[in-house]
Amino acid sequence: MAKYQKVPTEFWSNPIVAEEMTPEDKYFYLYLLTNPNTKQIGIYRITKKQMAFDLGYSIETVYLLMERFTKHHKLIRYNPITRELAIRDWGHLQIGRKQIISELKEVEDLSLIQYVAESIHQGDIRNLFESFYNQEEIVVN
Repeated sequence: MAKYQKVPTEFWSNPIVAEEMTPEDKYFYLYLLTNPNTKQIGIYRITKKQMAFDLGYSIETVYLLMERFTKHHKLIRYNPITRELAIRDWGHLQIGRKQIISELKEVEDLSLIQYVAESIHQGDIRNLFESFYNQEEIVVN
């Protein structure tokens, strides 16, 4: 069964996309939102080598784009140890209840859950994210 990710048409009118991103940034951002590794929660495991292969870029170009999206646009975080990527504004784009809990359980870097939760406006979904990482923090302490 094919997996689909929706990208709302508002993507193009987002001020960051429309005014601050280069064409290469837009292509990279669309890839981050729609690649085969994406999950309902906006956090997924992917290597930079895989990104380079999928996009047809050199690994150096992917490193530069990742740095730009992390430091300049502030739209993603990447944990090089767990190889997990989090998309900050994912909650505005994709959040639905299906599979969220099972996917949250797979995330190793709990700070990425908090990072994505900060941009979720749907109260019930945000509460689900918050209760998950808060519960996990209590267990660890």
